[in-house]
Amino acid sequence: MGYVSAGHGCCRRRRCAAQSNGAVILGMQFTLRRNFPWRRVPGYVLAQMVGGIGAALFRRAMFGTVGALGATVPGRGIDRGQALAMEVVLSAGLVSTILGTASGARNTGSNAAIAVSGYIALAGLWVAPISGVSMNPVRSLAPDLIRGDLSTTWIYVVGPLLGALIGIAFESILKGKPTAAGRVAAEGARGPDD
Repeated sequence: MGYVSAGHGCCRRRRCAAQSNGAVILGMQFTLRRNFPWRRVPGYVLAQMVGGIGAALFRRAMFGTVGALGATVPGRGIDRGQALAMEVVLSAGLVSTILGTASGARNTGSNAAIAVSGYIALAGLWVAPISGVSMNPVRSLAPDLIRGDLSTTWIYVVGPLLGALIGIAFESILKGKPTAAGRVAAEGARGPDD
């Protein structure tokens, strides 16, 4: 997952790779900080849902229901409260990492991709057996919809959204009001390379 994020972020150059995570957008790290326009949120969320459902359908077509179509579920012996707590903590850390790297021109693109993908990879190593490491509502919702089991989906919607709000609160406490650099990072560059 971390390598995919690195590739995604590096390929997007100055665009914000955070725009591919529903908790980061709808969890409103950029939107609540007024760095990302609300009018763009529905389109991003819709694109994420279409992509997530398409990926789950592709997995099912290729492999059947092996691995529950990549669904995120609490690990064996882990209760829902523990999984929720881990998703909140992981998502707060992810949002803090993204906001920390989306603060200036040198921190976007490849540099941000390395930091964010490194966080995702380490979170996966640390917590995969506990909560499955979603940090993204769509990443869990799409496979759950296709496999017809929404029994634990709420963990992976509520956890990342609460975590994103905590990350935003930390950012506001540590850095204060949003900056123009944060807005540019959130919206992506609009230059000849785009």
